[in-house]
Amino acid sequence: MARLARLADSRLLIPVRLLGLTALAFVAVGVFLLLFGKNPLAAYRAIFAGAFGSTYGLSEVVVRAIPLMLCAAATAIPARIGLLNVGGEGQLHAGAMAATWGALTLGFLPRAALLPGLVALGLLGGAAAALVPAVLRWAAGVNETISTLLLNYVIVLLVEYVVRGPWKDPMSYNWPFTPEFSDSARLGLYWGTRIHAGLWFALVAIALFYFVLRRTRWGYEVRVIGDNPEAAVRAGIPLGRYILLTMCAGGALAGLAGMAEVCAIQSRLRPGISTGFGYTGFLVSWLALHHPLGIVAMAVLLGVLSVGGDQVQISLGLPYATVNIIMALIFFVVLGSRFRAARTA
Repeated sequence: MARLARLADSRLLIPVRLLGLTALAFVAVGVFLLLFGKNPLAAYRAIFAGAFGSTYGLSEVVVRAIPLMLCAAATAIPARIGLLNVGGEGQLHAGAMAATWGALTLGFLPRAALLPGLVALGLLGGAAAALVPAVLRWAAGVNETISTLLLNYVIVLLVEYVVRGPWKDPMSYNWPFTPEFSDSARLGLYWGTRIHAGLWFALVAIALFYFVLRRTRWGYEVRVIGDNPEAAVRAGIPLGRYILLTMCAGGALAGLAGMAEVCAIQSRLRPGISTGFGYTGFLVSWLALHHPLGIVAMAVLLGVLSVGGDQVQISLGLPYATVNIIMALIFFVVLGSRFRAARTA
């Protein structure tokens, strides 16, 4: 009973601990800014004013948080069994490419028929990109960290090839992008902003992740594998099946993020559809300790930093790298504390 009480207390303290560590990271950045003669309070005021000072800023925080939540879930689901999926960026591009094929090929269909098909294509594209490293890990023991990371570059370059070659818009005046999607292939925007239906995709995905993890047999077996893979194998839990399942489920969600970006924000496929959402989503997942609810909170926080970074450049003349330094320090402080706790346990 005492052990269970300690476990419950530690779980309740996780949000408080994360908040404290994040505040510590902001203090560290403040010291860094002081060393360069900048007022840290003015920098933080500019960041939060840029994010919360207008309706546009608030809406852009949500727009940035949508792909971050989905890409963070793409990392968190495999991480629950001890896998490191660093391929969110490539899986996002694969989903975007699959959805683009559907939009260009089936754009004549009505909206009610086309959009569910594009969602399915985005999911399948991301899952297919994750299946390759999953099979390599299951069949040959290839480290998924390396294979997913390297596959990112392959898929991004494949997108570059199709938008400069077979899918290039003949009316683009030599700019590398595809023809614009038909209206039936576009996700709806809300409240006169760029917030789109991808928000519901992300929230439903996070809710399902939480439900499956906590309320189903699959979730129980995933937690057992994450705690002790050897004991899970001896108990008859099919480890190989869960490697394939969790990697493909995570990749599918990153692919859904890519589908939402091209069908809502871009309305066509072009290079640079992602500003590092897959890599930042990896950061979000680790900051949230791979917890579904923590992913939402950390995605919003990094969305605030991303949007507010523009205001820092304008009002204080600081480079956008300041925001990247804040993100990096938050990452190091949180993970550093976990490493220290693991060594002292």
